[in-house]
Amino acid sequence: MNRKRTQKRQTVAPELVPERDDIMDFLSAANKPRSFKRIAGHFAVVDDAAQFALERRLKAMQRDGQIIKNRREGYGLVKKMDILPGRVIAHPDGYGFMRPDEGGDDLYLSAKEMRSVLHDDRILARVIGIDRRGRKEGALVEVLERANQQVVGRYIREGSVGVVVPDNKRINQDILIARVDSRKAKSGQYVVARIVQQPDRHTQPIGEIVEVLGTHMSGDLAIDIAIRSHEIPAEWPAILGRETEKIAAEVREKDKHHREDLRGLPLVTIDGEEAMDFDDAVYCEKKGKGWRLLVAIADVSHYVRQGSALDDVAQERGNSVYFPRRVIPMLPEVLSNGLCSLNPEVDRLCMVCELNITKNGRVKNFRFFEGVMRSAARMTYDNVARIAVERDSAIRKQNRSVSGPIDNLYQLYKIMHSYRKSRAVIDFDTGESRLIFNGRGQVVDIESALRNDAHRLIEEFMLAANVAAAEYLLENEIPALFRVHDTPKEEKLNDLRAFLAELGLSLGGDDEPTTADYARLLDHVRDREDRHLIETVLLRSMPLAVYSADNSGHFGLGFPAYAHFTSPIRRYPDLLVHRAIRYLLRRGSQQGFHYSKADMNKYGTHCSMTERRADEATREVMQWYKCRFMQDKVGEEFPGIISSVTAFGVFVELADIYVEGLVHITSLPIDYYHFDPIGHRLRGERSGRLYRLGNHVNVKVTRVDLEDKKIDFEMIE
Repeated sequence: MNRKRTQKRQTVAPELVPERDDIMDFLSAANKPRSFKRIAGHFAVVDDAAQFALERRLKAMQRDGQIIKNRREGYGLVKKMDILPGRVIAHPDGYGFMRPDEGGDDLYLSAKEMRSVLHDDRILARVIGIDRRGRKEGALVEVLERANQQVVGRYIREGSVGVVVPDNKRINQDILIARVDSRKAKSGQYVVARIVQQPDRHTQPIGEIVEVLGTHMSGDLAIDIAIRSHEIPAEWPAILGRETEKIAAEVREKDKHHREDLRGLPLVTIDGEEAMDFDDAVYCEKKGKGWRLLVAIADVSHYVRQGSALDDVAQERGNSVYFPRRVIPMLPEVLSNGLCSLNPEVDRLCMVCELNITKNGRVKNFRFFEGVMRSAARMTYDNVARIAVERDSAIRKQNRSVSGPIDNLYQLYKIMHSYRKSRAVIDFDTGESRLIFNGRGQVVDIESALRNDAHRLIEEFMLAANVAAAEYLLENEIPALFRVHDTPKEEKLNDLRAFLAELGLSLGGDDEPTTADYARLLDHVRDREDRHLIETVLLRSMPLAVYSADNSGHFGLGFPAYAHFTSPIRRYPDLLVHRAIRYLLRRGSQQGFHYSKADMNKYGTHCSMTERRADEATREVMQWYKCRFMQDKVGEEFPGIISSVTAFGVFVELADIYVEGLVHITSLPIDYYHFDPIGHRLRGERSGRLYRLGNHVNVKVTRVDLEDKKIDFEMIE
């Protein structure tokens, strides 16, 4: 039904348009698709403006995969048609999968079905059978949402026609570029192409070049490619300038009124050596038989108001993105490094969580308040460790004004950490790498990023403040965002238990293991040689943490409620949590709060996406730098550990430098190898040779592909 309306669009009262649930109940009761006329008639939607609003709601429900319109213009429930909504996961070899929104097994999509879609598109698909490998096979029904509006890659021209070969290998179709749309790009250059026509069953995607990035790959270009490939907003809109021009260099006196004054307390910030924005400051003192801990957080919500251009930009970005030697901040520098940052010896506005803690380390009670503070010192993790742990007399003398307060913080940390560990904490010994650059921006070394007790001190206090924030929001029943981490899925648990059984181990908790069950197993294997293997499999059995308006607890941390409160300069969810807390502090209840639960769920979905986007982009850049570092090491031998096992070979992570490469199955000693996904191993049929996750091996670097960001190894027997 093509319903063209020429009248002026009018605002319609929400009560005149049926809710989604009501529409779905009607279609369910009808037990067959219904036309727009039937739906409008049932709900007495008569006038043009209301019908226009109903059409928009139906389109939104189609876009979200709740309903579908058939060829007879009838609207029906997707779940009644054996159709599943989900996202496409493309494979470089042309086929792909659809991951259903509601969980469950992925649907296999053949190369033929993948012609019409690209990686991360959201689609409706129908199960059409089981393929010869026992996988559910799907067929595309409809594309709900196109995820890729632009593509970054290398431009290749042959004659009058050119293509952009995407840098993201999951986008497995080249983008056709007519000469007139090439923007005079030269063959071999890296470019950004806007997709003007998405693929279908008969035509590959068509685009036009909108930006030429360069020819020779460098670290800066690798970052530029990652930013554009993942469509990370990196430019400030012009409208932002008018708002930031009004921001004063220092806190205005009138803004300090009606706040608790903490300027007489020696609060300190503790961050990494290269940190530029300081979100949090801490201070503690003994109080009776227990302790009083103050966690002061930059009051970003005072400056970034809902509906402002600053807020729109922060929301779109979702979080700051930290590349090697370059940051894409969530907020402009005038705020992130200036007025919001808790810089030393200047007045700053803050949102404070005050926690009263027993002598045993348990949080007895807490309160939140708005404050004004003055950081006594900008401390680094290394200096704090030297002051409190190593008791370095020279550093203590150099920082004599804060050495005593830091000793108190360290003493309280040990008490709180001991209490939390007694309640069973999952503590994975995961390693991270740090790139060491020379003055020319070249990586000269890769070393382990070691965590000391100063890192753990800040982590302990931030955990306590985040838990308090979640409890405060729940107590007051205000719409908010929680950081949730679900329990492992049944399929993952079954695979994990089968793997552990082979090692003579077991995981407690039957069908519903708890955080404590995981923690006890980790403690049990702490001194085993295969500890790294077991930790890796345990970690992979758990889902990713996300943001949600529905609190379901944080399995990994073992908290029944958890929210992000401590980093509003670099995370939008923290800013939303601050707004909810401020509203409660000033109004006394959640009545009239300008966000609904539906709003929070929308922000949760978006911020979970921007977090994954940032992780993927930074991981790609790190991999490029690691490939660049290994380029002159072809032929050299290194010890390593098998970090992943697949049907086509094993990935090996080199010891100490965390560089990962592939030993392809064709590079292994000649044999027929059988892949065991439960046991995470490849076994040679004739020789019995075994390659298993966690095995220590020696490898030789045979190839480094900087363009594809891949490293190939060969086993040294």
